[in-house]
Amino acid sequence: MIKKLPAKTTMYQALVDRDSTFEGIFFVGVKTTGIFCRPTCPARKPKFENVEYFPSAQEALFGGYRACMRCHPLEKTVKTPELLEKLKALVEENPTQKISDWELKQMGIDPSTARRQFQKHYGLTFQAYQRGRRLGMALHEVRNGESVIGAQLDAGFESASGFWEAFRKIFGAPPSEADTLNCLFAKWLDTPLGAMLAVANDEGLFMLEFVDRRGLENEIKWLRKKTKSPIVPGNNVILEKIEAELASYFEGENLSFSVPILMNGTSFENAVWNQLLKIPTGTTASYAELAKGIENKNAVRAVGRANGKNCLAIIIPCHRVIGADGNLTGYGGGLWRKKWLLEHEREFSKQ
Repeated sequence: MIKKLPAKTTMYQALVDRDSTFEGIFFVGVKTTGIFCRPTCPARKPKFENVEYFPSAQEALFGGYRACMRCHPLEKTVKTPELLEKLKALVEENPTQKISDWELKQMGIDPSTARRQFQKHYGLTFQAYQRGRRLGMALHEVRNGESVIGAQLDAGFESASGFWEAFRKIFGAPPSEADTLNCLFAKWLDTPLGAMLAVANDEGLFMLEFVDRRGLENEIKWLRKKTKSPIVPGNNVILEKIEAELASYFEGENLSFSVPILMNGTSFENAVWNQLLKIPTGTTASYAELAKGIENKNAVRAVGRANGKNCLAIIIPCHRVIGADGNLTGYGGGLWRKKWLLEHEREFSKQ
């Protein structure tokens, strides 16, 4: 699942040459337009410094870009059904709003048909596409910083207000209010397993999640409510520390973390998360063993729910929990990441 991209100079030359051999290898985001394309897109080529590259269309979506209308990077080779074109257009009319099943019915669209066709044609559900578009717009500001985004919006994004509104709805305040509010700071961190969002104040880290995690938007809103603080793009010593420790972790140099963390769960959830911290690196535990560890052996299902609510991925190692039969079980970041993390820790914990 981990995909290493070619050199930027190689990808840019492929873009200039419209080299079809690079189809599916990378997607290109154009900073000055807010659009992402295939390598073979016939549109006028941007300057080298105005592009960035993604291994998948989904990652480009979470990077804050919308699909090009000329090369259709979301499309498969078959013609796009008219219904899907209509659904995408509805999202672009107001990308910060969620289109409910009730609203689809009012427009004469069967929600189950919309979900089925979207999934079949694009490989993701209509709901996931809406979430990716909405959350991607907000995360784009976290990733690039307010001043850069302002310049990019001026240079050609179709909906500057859409970006600001998406950010405000998800994070609680526009980035411009960072100096006037008691805020938490958010930072985009690139890792070999995909981008992560880190949120912290000067006391500790509140959140570390993969940006494509299902439910991330709700986690952010829950954290805002719990802390009574908006979240804005920024940096501090805690975010710098977790960035350095993650780099060391993925290099296999140091698999442990010393960054201060702040848990905001119930007393039961905090007890489960503290028990997770006791699972040695390179090993696993079952839900039943966790329940026994907190002296509540009948709370296996409740332990599983608490495990799923952990919002400090990798640091609080919920990926080390497996089923009683030894099989991998659900993981918010995806089972492929869970498998990778366990294999990575087994390999480097022996050294």
